[in-house]
Amino acid sequence: MANDDIMTVKELAEYLRIAEKTAYRFVSEGKVPGFKVGSAWRFKKDEVDSWIKAQCKTNNEKELGKKNES
Repeated sequence: MANDDIMTVKELAEYLRIAEKTAYRFVSEGKVPGFKVGSAWRFKKDEVDSWIKAQCKTNNEKELGKKNES
Protein backbone atom coordinates (compact mmCIF):
# COMPACT_ATOMS: atom_id res chain seq x y z
CA MET A 1 0.00 0.00 0.00
CA ALA A 2 1.36 3.36 -0.97
CA ASN A 3 1.66 6.07 1.67
CA ASP A 4 -0.67 8.24 -0.46
CA ASP A 5 -3.50 5.77 0.29
CA ILE A 6 -3.67 7.00 3.91
CA MET A 7 -4.90 10.53 4.61
CA THR A 8 -4.78 12.81 7.64
CA VAL A 9 -7.79 14.88 8.72
CA LYS A 10 -6.36 17.88 6.89
CA GLU A 11 -5.89 15.84 3.70
CA LEU A 12 -9.40 14.39 4.05
CA ALA A 13 -10.83 17.89 4.37
CA GLU A 14 -8.94 19.01 1.26
CA TYR A 15 -10.02 15.87 -0.62
CA LEU A 16 -13.69 16.41 0.26
CA ARG A 17 -13.35 20.20 -0.14
CA ILE A 18 -14.77 20.86 3.31
CA ALA A 19 -13.45 22.73 6.32
CA GLU A 20 -11.11 20.82 8.61
CA LYS A 21 -13.53 21.49 11.47
CA THR A 22 -16.32 19.82 9.46
CA ALA A 23 -14.08 16.81 8.81
CA TYR A 24 -13.48 16.47 12.56
CA ARG A 25 -17.23 16.69 13.16
CA PHE A 26 -17.92 13.96 10.56
CA VAL A 27 -15.33 11.75 12.28
CA SER A 28 -16.70 12.34 15.77
CA GLU A 29 -20.22 11.54 14.54
CA GLY A 30 -19.02 8.37 12.79
CA LYS A 31 -20.13 9.65 9.39
CA VAL A 32 -16.87 8.91 7.59
CA PRO A 33 -14.78 5.73 7.89
CA GLY A 34 -11.49 6.20 9.70
CA PHE A 35 -9.16 4.80 12.33
CA LYS A 36 -6.88 6.16 15.00
CA VAL A 37 -3.11 5.85 15.14
CA GLY A 38 -2.41 6.88 18.69
CA SER A 39 -4.48 10.02 19.07
CA ALA A 40 -4.43 10.97 15.38
CA TRP A 41 -7.18 10.06 12.92
CA ARG A 42 -6.28 8.47 9.58
CA PHE A 43 -8.39 7.54 6.56
CA LYS A 44 -7.91 4.97 3.80
CA LYS A 45 -8.58 6.66 0.47
CA ASP A 46 -10.36 3.61 -0.99
CA GLU A 47 -12.72 3.47 2.02
CA VAL A 48 -13.44 7.18 1.70
CA ASP A 49 -14.13 6.71 -2.03
CA SER A 50 -16.55 3.87 -1.22
CA TRP A 51 -18.23 6.06 1.39
CA ILE A 52 -18.61 8.86 -1.19
CA LYS A 53 -20.24 6.44 -3.66
CA ALA A 54 -22.63 5.23 -0.95
CA GLN A 55 -23.51 8.85 -0.07
CA CYS A 56 -24.21 9.61 -3.74
CA LYS A 57 -26.43 6.53 -4.06
CA THR A 58 -28.36 7.39 -0.89
CA ASN A 59 -28.84 11.00 -1.99
CA ASN A 60 -29.99 9.93 -5.47
CA GLU A 61 -32.52 7.50 -3.98
CA LYS A 62 -33.87 10.24 -1.70
CA GLU A 63 -34.25 12.59 -4.67
CA LEU A 64 -36.10 9.91 -6.67
CA GLY A 65 -38.42 9.35 -3.72
CA LYS A 66 -39.21 13.07 -3.57
CA LYS A 67 -39.93 13.18 -7.30
CA ASN A 68 -42.27 10.18 -7.07
CA GLU A 69 -44.22 11.89 -4.26
CA SER A 70 -44.87 14.93 -6.46
